[in-house]
Amino acid sequence: MNNQAAPALDPRADIARLTTAIVDIESVSGNEQALADAVEQALRVHAPHLEVLRDGDTVIARTHRGLPQRVLLAGHLDTVPLADNLPSTRRVREGREELVGRGTCDMKGGVAVFLKLAVEAATAPVDLTWIFYDHEEVAAADNSLTRIAAEHPDYLEADFAILGEPTSAGVEGGCKGTMKLEVTARGIAAHSARDWVGENAIHHLAPVLERLAAYEARRAVIDGLEYRECLNAVSISGGIAGNVIPDRASAVLNYRFAPDTSVEQAEAHVREVLAGLELEIVVVDAAGGALPGLDNDAARGFLAALGEGVSLAAKQGWTDVARFSALGTPAVNFGPGDPLLAHTDDEHVPLQDLEAALVGLRRFLAA
Repeated sequence: MNNQAAPALDPRADIARLTTAIVDIESVSGNEQALADAVEQALRVHAPHLEVLRDGDTVIARTHRGLPQRVLLAGHLDTVPLADNLPSTRRVREGREELVGRGTCDMKGGVAVFLKLAVEAATAPVDLTWIFYDHEEVAAADNSLTRIAAEHPDYLEADFAILGEPTSAGVEGGCKGTMKLEVTARGIAAHSARDWVGENAIHHLAPVLERLAAYEARRAVIDGLEYRECLNAVSISGGIAGNVIPDRASAVLNYRFAPDTSVEQAEAHVREVLAGLELEIVVVDAAGGALPGLDNDAARGFLAALGEGVSLAAKQGWTDVARFSALGTPAVNFGPGDPLLAHTDDEHVPLQDLEAALVGLRRFLAA
């Protein structure tokens, strides 16, 4: 744990410098305090128009102007573990300047854009809530939004939410749901030299793998966005020794399902795919998806402010927009950085993405 005071953040700095300063405050999940302190201090010093609250290592800042709509903008402060990629560096590649380092893409670039605009947007046409939160990159139960939704649901109230996940400064609507299941086959243990007296549980998983290999995933088009479902085995375990026929073997499956499908429907579908096989099927973890959330006035205003050239796609993973959807709040993903670079050793963000996200949101908040 780093107990040293974090450097002061200046939201008035240009977006590349601000992002660099935020990235260089290491904040691997569980170690967000220094960055949360720096964000809180920057808001208290530079944004007198905001009510600033602290909940653990989450910082909430909001306006109370009595406007008819409220928009919430949320960005997580934590990153996955380092890979020798801090402090950050700059490089020019293929004529494009990039900031390289852990968190540049996922999602400190988005945090920098939000922090800068939280200070600037004192006269936005909507009331605003800014949330800079901790523990997103770990188990859902540890995510501070889980605690806040239970203890202070009023902090999350909004008509529309924007999550600063990396989208290359385009808009990714909604997200897919996710389910993890453990599929277990049983057999009869025996010496491997006399396999006829046993029953090999690993072999009993073969039909499971055959069905998954032949599985044709659904493509669901919702509000013009295509969500590609995926059903895969992600791990297999079984066996205790090289001379023993195993009496138990398990496969863990991961199902990513379109947001028009409930968790209950998703489980029923997996059971249907594996119907007729002698298996124990247990759902280990599940979270529903989120519909695109593009059909309300605030979302339409957001898209209009970004302009006709902005890319629009479905979010193919799971993000915290699902939390807001569950609360009845339409939400989208929008932030700098390519999502395919998240968690990679060469994680980086193009400076032009930072500028594009900043300019687009600035237009929206000045509309």
